[in-house]
Amino acid sequence: MTASPQNWRRAERLDADRMAAAVYAETGVRLVVEGRCPGGETGAAHVRWPDGHRSVLKSRPDTRIEELRAGPLTVCEVLRARGYPCPSTELALQVDRAVVLVQQLLPGTPLECLDHDGLDRALALNASQAGLLTEHPRVPSMNLYLLDDGPGYCLHEPLRRHNRRSSALEQRIRAVEAGHPRRLAGHDVVHQDFHHGNLLAVDGTVTGVVDWDGAGRGDRRFDLVTLRFGLHAKEQAPGVVRRLDDILDALPEDILRPCWAHMSLRMTDWAVRHFAPGDVAHWLDLAEQRL
Repeated sequence: MTASPQNWRRAERLDADRMAAAVYAETGVRLVVEGRCPGGETGAAHVRWPDGHRSVLKSRPDTRIEELRAGPLTVCEVLRARGYPCPSTELALQVDRAVVLVQQLLPGTPLECLDHDGLDRALALNASQAGLLTEHPRVPSMNLYLLDDGPGYCLHEPLRRHNRRSSALEQRIRAVEAGHPRRLAGHDVVHQDFHHGNLLAVDGTVTGVVDWDGAGRGDRRFDLVTLRFGLHAKEQAPGVVRRLDDILDALPEDILRPCWAHMSLRMTDWAVRHFAPGDVAHWLDLAEQRL
């Protein structure tokens, strides 16, 4: 019943040189690729504009530019108007079936480890996302994909076929959907990938939040569940995980359970398709704590 990760479709990695060439062909702007940004699963690259300023180049496969303008790009405009430290988008361009984004380079580097001050800042940022999309009804609500596959992530079949343990988890995830809406209710900003690796810091102080390409509408507390899964990737400062677990324990079941099911599906599917069997067990251990 075990399937090798090599048999599954993997996420498309950024080809920065090709995308920079496409930008030049379409706009006449020559971006110089300086190298890959640290962290990330699908990749981003530092680029330099003709005037010398530096930015971040990204690509979102299987996406229409209209979707990004209606969702994530609008979300970032709303956040920036409130002083939230997220990057501006300097260029957005459709290139075949992908959208190329060139975004502001914020100061700082990704956090390797979250300490208590960092957690305090993350919680404060999350709280500030509450209700910000009330006057922006066209921003789509987040789909949890508890029954159906997501666009390149949250795939169910890898869990069903990997082994008995992952198959049983997939059945529990589907059962959660039976009692909850498919889309996350609420008018908060949801980052959707709010883990500590997307928090930038200078000398330990958080200076920005990046990677808003999947942002949308819903309940901001979803991002706290995402943060918890991110902390599971490696050892954190003593007491940080326990503090966050206490916060999650206090969430209503109709919020915590579907959000936990989504992240369990997302991370286990990704591990099956991209990582070694031991990594799959690592994510199953966390998923099973609340499912």
